[in-house]
Amino acid sequence: MHALYIGLDVHKTSIAVAVAFAGDGPVRLEGSCSSGIDRFTVVLGQLLRKYGVERDQVRLCYEAGPCGFVLARHLRRLGYTIDVVAPSLIPKKSGERVKTDRRDARKLARLLRAGELTAVHIPAAADEVIRDLCRARTDAMDDHMRSRQRLSALLLRNGFHYQGKSPWTPAPLRYLRELVLQDPVQKLVLEEYLQGIDRAGERVERLEEQMRLRLESWDRRPLVEALQGLRGFQLVASMIVASEIGDFSRFDHPRPVMAYLGLVPSEHSSSDRRRQGAITQCGNSHVRWILVEAAHHYRLPPKVSKELSKRQEGLSREVRELSWRAQHRLHRRFMRLTMRGVHYNR
Repeated sequence: MHALYIGLDVHKTSIAVAVAFAGDGPVRLEGSCSSGIDRFTVVLGQLLRKYGVERDQVRLCYEAGPCGFVLARHLRRLGYTIDVVAPSLIPKKSGERVKTDRRDARKLARLLRAGELTAVHIPAAADEVIRDLCRARTDAMDDHMRSRQRLSALLLRNGFHYQGKSPWTPAPLRYLRELVLQDPVQKLVLEEYLQGIDRAGERVERLEEQMRLRLESWDRRPLVEALQGLRGFQLVASMIVASEIGDFSRFDHPRPVMAYLGLVPSEHSSSDRRRQGAITQCGNSHVRWILVEAAHHYRLPPKVSKELSKRQEGLSREVRELSWRAQHRLHRRFMRLTMRGVHYNR
């Protein structure tokens, strides 16, 4: 039981502060201050002295958002109890039509006191560094794919269509550089697109090299190596899953993990009628995407390929057996769904 509950509405330049006392008293708005961590720490100390409470008697919260977890980690190092809450799970009245920073801060303080807020996981600083690196690699890969699509659209508009199986290997790219178009400006545009593809590919390679280097000193390296022992998981996929989810032990069962990732079916049931729909897609979209991509490998019959065998070198017998059982179970599940007429992309 805490004596003081503080709701923070955190923005890029300001933080609105409201406090609620234990019990059912009114919520007080304390104003706003600069979002600088040092300045806010001073204001928070003044607030505690004003009400005569100690740090261990205070509980704070703010919504997860673009400002990240830097403030929460800093306050935890100072000995405060602070939660970062999920915005989508904050109770909201259907009649609420006015939203301001002050109202949000008061609402957070009141709901925190009532215990109606859901806290999200605050990653360690090292995990967040790897997570940013993995997301930067995904962004670079998206840019690479978009550059290729733009070039393909340009060629198609001008009546060129590569007939080979691998249009992005060195040989087709050399062919494109020697291609003659009707207007010199179009040739300039073609060369700009080719230069963009080269730059995007080099950016992906640089980021992947950094991922390999940082993995050597990351404390979650054993988890990443164990994940690479599974079919469909190489370095990038394994590091994305490990950095986004973090400590798997905070889940007591696989079902909460799937719910956390939005991979459970939605449901709208009433009385004796049960209706389930598509997956909820509520949660971490980045790791959900990579898991869906990895799951496609299990459409194929179980097999330990040369690449998978190489990745499993040095892993324990338990991990290798788990990988083999997963192949059989997931492939069997895929075949059952296929026989029921379910499309493989669903």
